[in-house]
Amino acid sequence: MGILRDIGAPGLIVIVLGALLIFGPKRLPELGESVGKMLAEFKKAVKGIGEQEEK
Repeated sequence: MGILRDIGAPGLIVIVLGALLIFGPKRLPELGESVGKMLAEFKKAVKGIGEQEEK
């Protein structure tokens, strides 16, 4: 998540506003949920790869 630290608050605001304009207010929560699930799966996969390398 180093990328998010580099963006900062103003950058995140611009990204959220852009997503709001592109997807609309009705689809934004759905999009956020999908991104959250994707990140959770990615973390599980990375953790699984790290555990396999330790064996």
